[in-house]
Amino acid sequence: MISAPPRPIDDRSTVGSLTRRAMGEAGTGIALLALVAVFTLAAPKFATTGNFTNIATEITLNTMLAVGLTFVILVGGIDLSVGSVMALSAVVAGDVLTRKDLSVATAVTLAVLVSVAVGMACGLVNGFVSERWRVPSFIVTLGMLNIARGAALDYTDAKTQYDFPQGFCRFGTSTLLGVPALFWIALAMVAVGHLVLTRTVFGRLVFAIGSNEEAVRLSGHRTSVVKVAVFVIAGCCVGIAAITYMARLNIASPILGGGYELSAIAAVVIGGASLSGGKGSMIGTLLGVLTNGLLLMGVSDFQRQMITGGVIMVAVVVDHYRDRLSARLG
Repeated sequence: MISAPPRPIDDRSTVGSLTRRAMGEAGTGIALLALVAVFTLAAPKFATTGNFTNIATEITLNTMLAVGLTFVILVGGIDLSVGSVMALSAVVAGDVLTRKDLSVATAVTLAVLVSVAVGMACGLVNGFVSERWRVPSFIVTLGMLNIARGAALDYTDAKTQYDFPQGFCRFGTSTLLGVPALFWIALAMVAVGHLVLTRTVFGRLVFAIGSNEEAVRLSGHRTSVVKVAVFVIAGCCVGIAAITYMARLNIASPILGGGYELSAIAAVVIGGASLSGGKGSMIGTLLGVLTNGLLLMGVSDFQRQMITGGVIMVAVVVDHYRDRLSARLG
């Protein structure tokens, strides 16, 4: 019996695959290592345990928000409301935490549940309105940005809440194996998100919808349900981030979270995700958060805004050329 000859290797396909990886997760990883090397040479105290602990603390919130936004961006959507929804979730949860008629354990448990519920409710509204009336998510979430911020200010009469239970605040500053405990929660969220995207039918549908929604719809799947679900997931992550913020700083302010959505979006696109959907990964998002965090180290708030905006613009341009190279190389 004569066996079939081996299939020739398509050099264009191989080069195209390597190019996509170089401009995606691998490229982000290389950029991250380069930044670490530069900072280490420029400041010998950079590569210390204490400094890495500070970095982990600083990027915890952005990691949590970026996990949720990864799902939204993968289906070709966007969520500009995460910062304002985070403020609303925090002030509602803060009201529960400061109640004197509840035990500490009960108050903390209810506060977490309420914060997550508020975030998921806002995400549900974003997804439902966008899908029910076919309104671009950019417009819908821009509206939610103002609704949530106004609701947070009205709920607290523009006052900051504080004086939360000591046990709750101690957990926010505690460490485990030299790493902030809250950052371990953020890493757990990344791990769960990665498993959902790579090991479940829902995750495959998220990628498929971002690549070709019409094909998924014609194959019999309800794309609207999936697209609403990713906004709910993003809202859940926002609720957890709100509790994290409160535990770290012992406050719940109705004006917190301004600009957080841009930092999270920047982290996702730096990690190789395409704003048109269908491309990206949770590991890439984590690398993007780390890279973005290093880029913003030691700069003022005003410079931080300029750098974040510039990073998003550069990432969009890189994504454009990545698509063109992929098309040419196979």
